[in-house]
Amino acid sequence: MPNTQIFAGQVELDDQGYVLTRRGTATNVDGVFAAGDCVDHVYRQAITAAGMGCQSAIDAERWLAAHEHEENAVGAAAPGAGR
Repeated sequence: MPNTQIFAGQVELDDQGYVLTRRGTATNVDGVFAAGDCVDHVYRQAITAAGMGCQSAIDAERWLAAHEHEENAVGAAAPGAGR
C-alpha cells in the first residue's frame, strides 16, 4: 500500500489507497496532480516515478497556462491595480 493517508479526504483514493487520476496525472482536485508510487499499482519503481513526475510537471504547466488569464483578470480588478 502506498503512503497516501495524508491525502485521504482531500483527493480521491481507491480501495488500496492509490490516488485516482484522470486525463494524465490530474486528480479530482483542480490544479492537483499525482505521479509515481502513489498512483502506480504495477511498477512502483523510481524510473516510473521519474517519468510520471515529468508528466505531472507538464500537466501542471498546462494547467497554470490555462488559468493564467484568471489570475490576470483578478489582479487587474484588484484595488490599486495598474498603479
